[in-house]
Amino acid sequence: MAVAAVTTEQYHKPLRKKPLPAGRPREWYITHNRRLKAMRLAIALLDTGVYCPSTATDRRIRATAERIGIHPPSDTTCRMVRSLIRHGR
Repeated sequence: MAVAAVTTEQYHKPLRKKPLPAGRPREWYITHNRRLKAMRLAIALLDTGVYCPSTATDRRIRATAERIGIHPPSDTTCRMVRSLIRHGR
């Protein structure tokens, strides 16, 4: 019987960040970054077992943001996180 070896190697190489396209209105960049932040938070919440938007309170979302090391999200971003959880099922 084969035994799986435990490894600490990364499975994936980190993605290289590309600069955002120039010439867009400021609002586009704000919305783009808000979506990325909401997506990171939604993934972190799903990883911790939060699958219902009703259990993803602002307090829990902000605590998750602190835990993964990003700035506390605004109320708008919290709503976006709940929307991603709702439609991601």
